[in-house]
Amino acid sequence: MYPFQQIRRSWPMALGLLTLILVFTVSISLSGAEGVKALKQRSEIPEKYKWRLDDIYPNPAHWEKDIQTVESMIPEMEKYKGTLAQSPEKMLEFFKAREKLFLVFEKVQSYAGLLHDQDTRNQDAIAMRGRVMSMGTKVGESVSWVSPEIVAIPLSKIEQFLSSNRELAIYRHYLDTELRMKEHTLSPEEERLMALSGEVMASPAVVSRTLRDTDMKFPTVVDEEGNEVTLSEGRYYAFMQGPDRRVRREAAEKLLGTYIGFENTLASTMSANLAKDMFYAKARKYNSCLEASLDNDNVKVEVYENLIKAVADNIAPLHKYVEMRRKFMGLDDIHLYDMSAPLIPEVEEKVEYDQAVAMLKEGLKPLGPDYITHMSEGFESGWVDVYETEGKRTGAYSWGSYATHPYMLLNYNNTLDDVFTVAHEMGHSMHTYYTIHTQPYIYGDYSLFVAEVASTTNEAILMDNLLKKTKDLDKKLYLLSQWIDQIRGTVITQVMFADWEKSAHELAESGQGATAEALTQIYHDVLRKYYGPHMTYDEYYDHTWVRIPHFYRNFYVYKYATAYSASAAISQKILKKEKGAVEAYLTFLKSGSSDYPIETLKKAGVDMSTPAPVEETMKLFGRLVDEMEKLMEQKKK
Repeated sequence: MYPFQQIRRSWPMALGLLTLILVFTVSISLSGAEGVKALKQRSEIPEKYKWRLDDIYPNPAHWEKDIQTVESMIPEMEKYKGTLAQSPEKMLEFFKAREKLFLVFEKVQSYAGLLHDQDTRNQDAIAMRGRVMSMGTKVGESVSWVSPEIVAIPLSKIEQFLSSNRELAIYRHYLDTELRMKEHTLSPEEERLMALSGEVMASPAVVSRTLRDTDMKFPTVVDEEGNEVTLSEGRYYAFMQGPDRRVRREAAEKLLGTYIGFENTLASTMSANLAKDMFYAKARKYNSCLEASLDNDNVKVEVYENLIKAVADNIAPLHKYVEMRRKFMGLDDIHLYDMSAPLIPEVEEKVEYDQAVAMLKEGLKPLGPDYITHMSEGFESGWVDVYETEGKRTGAYSWGSYATHPYMLLNYNNTLDDVFTVAHEMGHSMHTYYTIHTQPYIYGDYSLFVAEVASTTNEAILMDNLLKKTKDLDKKLYLLSQWIDQIRGTVITQVMFADWEKSAHELAESGQGATAEALTQIYHDVLRKYYGPHMTYDEYYDHTWVRIPHFYRNFYVYKYATAYSASAAISQKILKKEKGAVEAYLTFLKSGSSDYPIETLKKAGVDMSTPAPVEETMKLFGRLVDEMEKLMEQKKK
């Protein structure tokens, strides 16, 4: 869902980007002819495996009509300027008018973004997305005066407004947040300039993404069957999970080698991105980019720093896991491209998409019948775009708007890992579903801080179901490996990314140039800090920062780790059938942004202001590694 909480706090930073709840997934399609296996065309995919964009608009002509509607509504915002302090009725009238504008804009934005992402080569969709981005700047400018006007109203007067008008009282948390940000709210004219900067400030992310998704061409790789296959991001992930080490090594060398060929360009976009973050932090009188980013969620810098410290202090099990993999894979040395290969390749499963849906309906039953019913409706009602096709955006995400049902982009490739990706994205979509069906528009979003909780709770509950059902030692080992790698990818890797991001911003803030060499050196250091002494490091992996799109969402990746740690605690409560656990979790899913994210999580019984949930997750990781080692030794006997 489009996180309008972020927009209300920082219009220019948010409106210039098509913002998604996104995670990379495995995606590979190997059908084709004449030796080179090409991706399928979209026309080759059955309709039941495509999302239904006509649920938003029957065709682009209807989208055009709403674009014109937004255009006509923008000037209407000006007439409310200077009126918010007149009466509670006048303030309420403005809030409703602004919400009407936001609702339509959100709808045209999601349609243009989804249409573009199903085929990034579509020139009409590219133009539509560009128009939306430009219009987003205008929308931001049209309401840029609001925060300065609100924070100028005496608190006693706002309290009087809220107590005298029951309908306006709904906005109490929103107004409390505005007043909390008073120190960082600029004058109306300065806020207007900030809003005008939105489209320009979005350029680094847009350029880097266009380079990756459209202009960058990858070479071919000879797969394990001797077929020449064109490399892509989706296929890279699939190859990394394959049993053939030669293919993994070749895919890693060629993918990263292609990125390295564009490294100076990507260093320029990253440098511009860091400069953007510094501009906003300085303009809003924050001490650092990190502080500026976290303040939107009312999260203290110490939470971020404690997260990095909690993982670093408990990293020994990862070092053990690296060495355990080397040993049980029978390798003289282990490389990063070996870390996702199946330890038990003979039980690697191929899971058709329809079978994956059935597995979710069964495995997520602990979440209750209401959850399963609405989830099933989603699978059957055009929420999901399933398969990778030529030109389609890579990865996976959940998106939508308050006026539409959620949408899920997948690049499904019939692996067990893909099943977990479906569970992950459906968790996001169900969070969105419950929020927009419970909360008024003003709270009909949720912070990115909590966005990954629902997705990873789904994964944890599904994993528990699969582990309990299997009696086969190899299958259990395979699932344990998946769980271990899930924590490694969602917590440890994201904290490693967060560590890199913090250092990269500090480099820029110190006045040193964020050159390709400097950014690569930072990644070199954090890679060895986390993966330890048993890994054999290939130089090209030091350049991994060039291909991480999340780095253009300042200080976003750490939220995967905090959210996973929260979901680990929540899922355990549900699986242990603690009284009221499911109800508390559904209350969290329905809360939207009606409270600050840390407070919202407390409703589900988790306190993320302390490092305890992260430490417990790292201890869980250690126990899983120990259990896997024990079972592997048992298998050898």
